[in-house]
Amino acid sequence: MAVPTAEFLSRIQFGFVMSFHILFPAFTIGLASWLVFLEALWLRKRDEMLRDLYFFWMKVFAGSFGLGVVSGIVMSFQFGTNWAGLSTVAGNVLGPLLNYEVMTAFFLEATFLGVMLFGWNRVSHRTHFLATCMVALGTLISSFWILSANSWMQTPQGYAMVDGVIQATDWWAAIFNPSFPTRLVHMVLACFLSTGLVVGGVSAWYLLRGVWPDKARLMLRCALAFVAIVIPLQILVGDMSGLVVREHQPAKLAAIEARWTTEKSVPLTLFAWPDEKAERNDYAIDVPHLGSLILTHSWDGEVKGLKDFAPEDRPPVAAPFFSFRIMVGLGLLMLALAVVGLLLWWRRRLFDSRWYLRWWMAMMPAGFIALLTGWYTAEIGRQPWVVYGVLRTVDAASPVHASSVLGSLIVYFVTYMILFGFGSWYLFKVLHTGPEAAPPRFGFEATASRPLAVVDDRRED
Repeated sequence: MAVPTAEFLSRIQFGFVMSFHILFPAFTIGLASWLVFLEALWLRKRDEMLRDLYFFWMKVFAGSFGLGVVSGIVMSFQFGTNWAGLSTVAGNVLGPLLNYEVMTAFFLEATFLGVMLFGWNRVSHRTHFLATCMVALGTLISSFWILSANSWMQTPQGYAMVDGVIQATDWWAAIFNPSFPTRLVHMVLACFLSTGLVVGGVSAWYLLRGVWPDKARLMLRCALAFVAIVIPLQILVGDMSGLVVREHQPAKLAAIEARWTTEKSVPLTLFAWPDEKAERNDYAIDVPHLGSLILTHSWDGEVKGLKDFAPEDRPPVAAPFFSFRIMVGLGLLMLALAVVGLLLWWRRRLFDSRWYLRWWMAMMPAGFIALLTGWYTAEIGRQPWVVYGVLRTVDAASPVHASSVLGSLIVYFVTYMILFGFGSWYLFKVLHTGPEAAPPRFGFEATASRPLAVVDDRRED
């Protein structure tokens, strides 16, 4: 048995930490926009049920936000401890992009988060709504910079190599690199879908238990309408992203589709067992011509095969091949969930079909699973490069001993199990309790010693 190298263990460690961390920011990105929707609707209708729902989901947001911050702190440390080569070669581009995220999104969130969580009786309704909007905007700005940095590693632009170090020559090209626009939209929509499925699943859970029926019906209608709008857009953006991959990362596309030879009129492989040593697919289930139609938008379009690339430049095949199909399969299930739900809504049977409510509950984790498998597809499909076509992953790793990385991996594993266990327990407790009545709003006096007092209008409307 081969002894794991420090580079391999570092990849495992980064993937493990990121797999936990990404769930919470993705959830909070969607939750923040959901809170904006609830508070805006409450400001318009002044329905106390909407205010109860806002405070309920604000508790969930606070817990998820805290877990996201804590689980993500170690991410930046690893660039120095485990990936010193990446920091040395590409730090002149990645460093500023990640710092922009801190200087814009993090500062914005840190400024208004306290007002949103604790300012209900301290600022006016309009100021509180502004704080909620700013927190939601901060989450979107954060995704902008993170996706820009990650997309630059996928399709690097606007740089020059100077003495083995990457120097930015065009920041506009670096930020808005070829894969960034579609990947940003694809990721944000994935966050919205993940949150929408959780909101709908929690609503279905309440209806099956017979608790909070009015609030559960409202949430389920909103979740269904949102998923029905977003999932077709997500499929469209996913198709556009695939065209970008075909143009800029053909080896990744070949691995995703397990295409070994360059051909025209290629079939769509629904399932197969890729054999990388023999360079063939076993037990393949193919649909003729459909691969070219989807991948090139042409009935007889050409798709490059892995044999066109040197063995050392090929990504692994099995992981992106299967993870991509899991993601697509879950997306089709989301589409079916929305279509069936709209039909039941039209027939006035949405809240009485217990089998459909159970389907919603079963789909609660689907958004997160699809998000993770999509990320695995993108990152594993990029190998053996950490900056595509520029810096290999093996050259980006720090010159540390494998035992050191293994030790830190074990520590991270234990710590994250405790953290995730506690966080899951807390969120389940909040969800199980349900949307109780929100605390009443008391009158307040604007004083010069209190922050934001000058913008309080002292009115209850």
